Amino acid sequence: MISDDTTQHAQQVDHEALREFVERKWNDEIVPALTDYIAVPAKSPAFDPDWVRNGYIERVVTDAAQWAEQQPVRGLKLEIVRLPGRTPVIFFETAATRSGSAETIVLYGHLDKQPEFAGWRNDLGPWTPKLEDGKLYGRGGADDGYAIYASLTALAALDAQGVERPRCVGIIETCEESGSYDLLPYVDALRERLGKVGLVVCLDSGAGNYDQLWLTTSLRGLVAGDLEVQVLDEGIHSGGYGGITPSSFRIMRQLFERLEDASTGNLLPKGFHCAIPAERLREAEATAQILGDDVWKKIPWACGQDGRQVLPTTTDPQEALLNSTWRPSLSVTGAEGLPSLADAGNVLRPRTAFKLSLRLPPLVDAAKAVADLKALLEFDPPYNAKVTFKPDLGAATGWSAPDLAPWLASALNGASQQHYGADCAYIGQGGTIPLMNVLKEGFPQSQFMVCGVLGPKSNAHGPNEFLHVPYAKKLTATVAEVIAAAP
Repeated sequence: MISDDTTQHAQQVDHEALREFVERKWNDEIVPALTDYIAVPAKSPAFDPDWVRNGYIERVVTDAAQWAEQQPVRGLKLEIVRLPGRTPVIFFETAATRSGSAETIVLYGHLDKQPEFAGWRNDLGPWTPKLEDGKLYGRGGADDGYAIYASLTALAALDAQGVERPRCVGIIETCEESGSYDLLPYVDALRERLGKVGLVVCLDSGAGNYDQLWLTTSLRGLVAGDLEVQVLDEGIHSGGYGGITPSSFRIMRQLFERLEDASTGNLLPKGFHCAIPAERLREAEATAQILGDDVWKKIPWACGQDGRQVLPTTTDPQEALLNSTWRPSLSVTGAEGLPSLADAGNVLRPRTAFKLSLRLPPLVDAAKAVADLKALLEFDPPYNAKVTFKPDLGAATGWSAPDLAPWLASALNGASQQHYGADCAYIGQGGTIPLMNVLKEGFPQSQFMVCGVLGPKSNAHGPNEFLHVPYAKKLTATVAEVIAAAP
């Protein structure tokens, strides 16, 4: 594990010069590069099965690599690594500039994107970037195409001042939004080149506000898949046969009753839950005090019954945080077998299919959850209907961070105060970054700096996603400060 004798390293940094370097790089190079990146529909393989032929992933990888190769990072070596049949990975490395530094810092991000989704503002779109009031709108800029640009800028800023640092390597994948199923073979192939990992810096996470640095302390796991109920070979008249033929939708409802309490949203199987560690409970309490009702009030609620706002499952900030980070939740993210309202005739439909997204607490094993979920849904189907659950590739177990080493806690807090004017805060995230658990298992003594720019209303995966550019600039400088503090 990295030692704590790092005070002298952090003191070498000229903070003002660092900010100026980062500001120039973002304004002159990164914002234009991300503007071009957003315009490319480089959807993850789960959403673009023809990704090879379409060439969008190849384009954003090539563009990022070409930019990276031009950066003034001492001893930078970069290559696009390709394994047969898998999405490409950018791997870069730069030797330590500090004598006696034996450990490696891994910098991680991804370039693949979520699909378009509906509901974008009339003047915005997923592939039409727009910079407005310091926010760069469009799909993927914040989640998280900026990561490779910010990471190398942080290194270049240190090298520009002659600040010594450890060896650093970068892994930029293109399968994260599909569950990172392509990444694990790359980690195995690159394991020898990773070296002895002492710190992982991941820029694919979120922030509770835009006023301070937020360190992610946990991530939920994910199981997704297609649940289908079939009762007929073809649609039939709903008047002539309604009451004889069971509705595939009603059967679907019965299956959901096995899984979820409809009145509360609580998941019923005990195996999908885990005990919440005491430290995480304390963190949630502290974060709730910082954010208050903004935990739920900043959600874009619809106007509900009689003009009143739709209500959250709980208005208690701490409970809301725990519900979204340490408790399982189920969402239906897609459907088939349902005609549009305009085309819906009086027909008993032969099938109903839903895309399920089950978020798992950080300590629940995803492989076991997949097996348990499939068994639960397919066992003894009502009316002997044909029920199948087909899990997606890339089921991911969640992650809970190890205890912070004193040097890292000090560096994070000092950098947050230096560049944001406030202490570092800690938060769990409901999303999933599969690589974090892989690296934690492979390098159990490593430390983690998992953070990101996805703050309030940034809306990754949904409409009107934006990158908060001023926050990203400060985060870039913060990453540089932390790297400078590591031996």
